[in-house]
Amino acid sequence: MAAAAASTTSISHLLFSSSRSISRLSPSQQTLLSCTPNSKKRHVAATGGARCMAVGTASEAETKKRGGHEIQTLTGWLLKQEQLVLSMLSLLLCFRAYPWLGVQGAVNIQGEDQKKLDVVSNEVFSNCLRSSGRTGIIASEEEDVPVAVEESYSGNYIVVFDPLDGSSNIDAAVSTGSIFGIYSPNDECLAEIGDDSTLGTMEQRCVVNVCQPGSNLLAAGYCMYSSSIIFVLSIGNGVFSFALDPMYGEFVLTQENIQIPKSGKIYSFNEGNYQLWDDKLKKYIDDLKDPGPTGKPYTARYIGSLVGDFHRTLLYGGIYGYPRDKKSKNGKLRLLYECAPMSYLAEQAGGKGSDGHHRVLDIQPVEIHQRVPLYIGSVEEVEKLEKYLA
Repeated sequence: MAAAAASTTSISHLLFSSSRSISRLSPSQQTLLSCTPNSKKRHVAATGGARCMAVGTASEAETKKRGGHEIQTLTGWLLKQEQLVLSMLSLLLCFRAYPWLGVQGAVNIQGEDQKKLDVVSNEVFSNCLRSSGRTGIIASEEEDVPVAVEESYSGNYIVVFDPLDGSSNIDAAVSTGSIFGIYSPNDECLAEIGDDSTLGTMEQRCVVNVCQPGSNLLAAGYCMYSSSIIFVLSIGNGVFSFALDPMYGEFVLTQENIQIPKSGKIYSFNEGNYQLWDDKLKKYIDDLKDPGPTGKPYTARYIGSLVGDFHRTLLYGGIYGYPRDKKSKNGKLRLLYECAPMSYLAEQAGGKGSDGHHRVLDIQPVEIHQRVPLYIGSVEEVEKLEKYLA
């Protein structure tokens, strides 16, 4: 991370893109941005030709006051970190909810129906990251292959993201979220961009090599869209949570150095798949339901959105699991976009992420959209499960 250090002034001008996302902000939010037409005749994929920069200096952004109490904004917090990589994190604030619902009429690379909001959110994230000047390669759950950023705008960092986790819950107004991870580049493995920005087979292997394993993550986080909008991230020195304050149109610090309880009495599994699990996992679940000497069985809570289920586990403790089964031999969650970033956050908060036998952050990817089982949460609860599966 030392190599990523930069002056706070270089971070204070955080680039944003996509005029469409800006047009949907409230008037109070739009006043926070200063937008000017792109003066250089270079291609920026579907951005509408606008480039925007955050307004304000470090001293202005660090703290605000409400009712006599100082509050810490996300921008101010990022400025204090003095890390170049953090300038990319603010790009993820580009995402705002869109009113379109329903199926887009296409499927993604994993064969799943894509919602309209899936497509829009992926486009917004990609556009922001392409024009940030910080990213060299971006990889999305919704894209077939990673994409190299145009040389005019490229930086060095590799960003992987799931633009909209839990999108199947959109129509029911259940919490959804966005997940991201940031990796440092390998200078010996830089993609050369040609007429087509899509990477070929060799370049894809290169990206996997650079992104291996999750323990190499420089930063990771998620944004949860629920009764409030919560932004949780870590840069390797603990986990911090910010909430979007609609009055300011900014994220403000609400919790710092979050710690997952060492144990918990909540389990989060989709028990509709119970009959498809192996006997060891069935035994584990059955024992959680047994009141035992205490007379208190574990409590089942399952939202069906990884971000929502993990956020509850982060705060209250317990365990979240998406196991392999007879239908999905490796589970359904993706290593690069979901399992590794969430396991990084769990460990930063004193928890644990496992595939049932190994630490998730030690798993070396063999393909971009690789799936792995995931068990994540309180250390004691995850280790208890590992003993059952051993």
